[in-house]
Amino acid sequence: MGSRIPVWMLIAFSQVIVITAVTNQNDVAVLNAIKSSWQNLPPDWSGSDPCGSNWEGIKCTNSRVISLVLAGMGVKTNTIGDIPSLSQLEYLDLSNNKGIKAPLPPTIQNLKNLTTLILVGCNFFGPIPDSIGSLEQLVFLGLNNNSFTGNIPRSIGNLANLLWLDLTDNQLRGAIPVSNETDPGLDFLVKARHFHFANNQLSGVIPFRLFSSSMSLIHVLFNNNQLSGKIPSSMGLVDTLEAIRLDSNSLDGNMHRNITNLKRVGELYLSNNNLSGPFPNLIGMESLFYVDMSNNSFDASDIPTWFSLPSLTTILMDKTQLQGEIPSDVFQPQLQRLGLSNNALNGTLDVGNSYRSDLIVDLTNNSIGDFTQKSEYNMNLILANNPLCEGGTTGRYCSARNPNLPNGFPSNNNCPPVRCPSDKILSPNCACTHPYTGTIYFLSYSFSNLENSTYYMLLHDALISAFRSSQLPVESISVSNARVNEFSYLQYTLHVFPSGQDFFTRSTISSIGTVINRQNLFSLPQFGPLFFLDDSYCCFPGNKSSNHGIIIGAAVGGCVILLLIALAITYAIYQKRNATRAKHSNPFASWALDNGSIVGGVPQLKGARWCSFEELKRCTNNFSEENLIGSGGYGQVYKGTLDSGHVVAIKRAQQGSLQGAHEFKTEIELLSRIHHKNVVALVGFCYEQGEQMLIYEYISNGTLKDNLTGKAGMRLDWVKRLRAALDSAKGLTYMHELANPPIIHRDIKSTNILLDDNLIAKVADFGLSKLLGDDSKGYVSTQVKGTLGYMDPEYYMTQQLTEKSDVYSFGVVLLELLTARSPIHKGKFIVKEVNEAIGKSGDLNGLYRILDPSLGSSQNLGGLTEFLNLAMSCVRDSGVERPKMGEVVREIERIIDLAVLSLDAESASSFLSQNKGEVGDLYHPYGDSVSDVSSLTLPFETELRR
Repeated sequence: MGSRIPVWMLIAFSQVIVITAVTNQNDVAVLNAIKSSWQNLPPDWSGSDPCGSNWEGIKCTNSRVISLVLAGMGVKTNTIGDIPSLSQLEYLDLSNNKGIKAPLPPTIQNLKNLTTLILVGCNFFGPIPDSIGSLEQLVFLGLNNNSFTGNIPRSIGNLANLLWLDLTDNQLRGAIPVSNETDPGLDFLVKARHFHFANNQLSGVIPFRLFSSSMSLIHVLFNNNQLSGKIPSSMGLVDTLEAIRLDSNSLDGNMHRNITNLKRVGELYLSNNNLSGPFPNLIGMESLFYVDMSNNSFDASDIPTWFSLPSLTTILMDKTQLQGEIPSDVFQPQLQRLGLSNNALNGTLDVGNSYRSDLIVDLTNNSIGDFTQKSEYNMNLILANNPLCEGGTTGRYCSARNPNLPNGFPSNNNCPPVRCPSDKILSPNCACTHPYTGTIYFLSYSFSNLENSTYYMLLHDALISAFRSSQLPVESISVSNARVNEFSYLQYTLHVFPSGQDFFTRSTISSIGTVINRQNLFSLPQFGPLFFLDDSYCCFPGNKSSNHGIIIGAAVGGCVILLLIALAITYAIYQKRNATRAKHSNPFASWALDNGSIVGGVPQLKGARWCSFEELKRCTNNFSEENLIGSGGYGQVYKGTLDSGHVVAIKRAQQGSLQGAHEFKTEIELLSRIHHKNVVALVGFCYEQGEQMLIYEYISNGTLKDNLTGKAGMRLDWVKRLRAALDSAKGLTYMHELANPPIIHRDIKSTNILLDDNLIAKVADFGLSKLLGDDSKGYVSTQVKGTLGYMDPEYYMTQQLTEKSDVYSFGVVLLELLTARSPIHKGKFIVKEVNEAIGKSGDLNGLYRILDPSLGSSQNLGGLTEFLNLAMSCVRDSGVERPKMGEVVREIERIIDLAVLSLDAESASSFLSQNKGEVGDLYHPYGDSVSDVSSLTLPFETELRR
């Protein structure tokens, strides 16, 4: 056959491949990357055109993916991968996938068009990234029922369009963030309708500034935290509020009287706090249905008049120091539950004759002596541990009677006798199917009579209407097993039954979960906000089939396709063998042009080897979270052990950061020729399956930044800092003066300098590096790139890049070594801050105020003045006035000599023995090594250079 594809084969394949790929290639690459690393994705994720092939869970507009909904599909992953590279994504719902055990990466900020983010009921962990505040279009943010830790990012205050913020049931700590002079806070969210922060570990006071009259909040749910202090009076300014839950905290003090301004509040939960002072007067809260103030320390008080409000259905005031007789007008016809146990109520109980027959009244542990209607009453009344029930009294009110809860609504009791198979359930419409099941949790509600089927009917009709509005194939639903859990959340078990077949598709399951958790298609006035947690669905199509027609059609079509595939197998095997041999001998073969030549010529690699995607996947445990050691805008870095036994750091580019083939080849060609002990070595690379990965030697002790701040578990003393400066300066000198052609790093910073086991510093991360060729005349005209705070202002202004730009960045690193501060600290640039500290006179007293305290006394910092001189000379405004890196190396070596002289004899001897042959091995101006420093006469430079 030769090397050409036969004409007959092309014709055959043309009859099969009828769909032309139209999906944006970046989006295709992202979805393929997800497909390669996630488990349990829909089986129809195949082919080259996700939009044209209607992959389940994917919606597109103009060939771009705008919606990704995989809720309830049982997917599993340790990382959300390259989802942040779907730049046009507007809707993301991954809810109810417990197999998603991953952090939410800072790169989430790239989803600038995202309006809805629903991650309910997964296993996300780690901090909520500050970068989430960059999603300016976000309207709905549901992160509840995960394992997020850390503080609530104050950057969320930047989300001006946010309506729904739900962080319930995580492990969040710290204060509720509000704005200050420089930073945003949650008080900026004036459009927000929902603040749901329950079941976390939040502490501190509820800030007065959190609330204002300009806000639109209807639900404030802060229950089950560790909040303290008073309830802020500013809450009374938010006249839109409908539900308030502050129960199960440590709130104390009096309740401000302006709470009665909240005319729309229907549910008020304040139980299990330390509230004190006069018993609250809620007479003006005319919409109040449900109020619970149990277990507080109010002043002793008679029953307040507002107990007779005609709207109240539930009054819970257990252990609140109430006393005296209970007025009979408290027992209003609408009242469903009255809880007054563990108080000091006394006298004769008179319930009148207006109460409802299903009323529940709990008066346990009071001092009631008599009961007017004890011979004839019709309610669930509990008077145990009152004088009335002592002395052998046997009235039924002296023992508790639990209400009977209904089995559910609607029932299937009207169906003819049908026995469904053991794996199916009978629906209310008498069909045996596989329902989608789960539990709905209501975070607040305005009733307590769970026997009343009216509430079941309301919930049932609202859900059915929402499903039908979404055109979902739902035949019927049942709502059952009403109960209140330990957090006072109302729960129902939900069964949703399919229509037209006995199972749901994956996309329908996702849509059902989204409809419930998004809550924008139904209104439930008596029910508050909710969330839905599902049970794993058993019966997606593909697990078992129930449609014989589909099977037959698939079989016929499959035979045709198999025939064509069989015709191509011989040719494919032959080609694959050739390709495999070529790939291992030349991994760039797949980058060839149509004429077979390699883009830009065959790469000249020195030491770096090609690694397969499968090897890297294997050595990182499928790029698991346990192996993740770093992340950034480029992608993520994983630790792994190659088949050869080498421990490496694998830098995996995310899809939005991928380079073209030529650019990637150029970068690895550049990196492979860098060989110096103070530069991180490139071990290998991978370029296949839409992936670009660089494999570096693994450096164990983390970044210079982490070692300065103590994050790495140690803090560097003065001499170790000088050694780190010298090592990294040597690495840069090699790149500028000895590499051929010279290389400009362009992103020198303390996080790009790594320390190995012996605290030897190595320059890392060459993603922005540039070659300085012979024809460049000393500079490269380039688009400005770098990191704010380290960037050379001359390069920024002129776009002319020289090696002096690296010198400037290195000068900033030297100032970090002195202060342990970030280059921009509390809004101040470190260069300006140091200049201001020392002043024009060069007075070091000002420097001591910003010097890193962990360095100890300045008397032990030999060479401090010279080090400051060097740093400030590196950050001069004009590049021509800055020293070259070789000169920087020589000066740091001189400073180390001064530092060693300032040590006591024992410390100096220890240092010299540990660093023999290292300190003075490059450009040393005084001798071959530091061992002859005793014969030196050292100058002491006092003039500070700008």
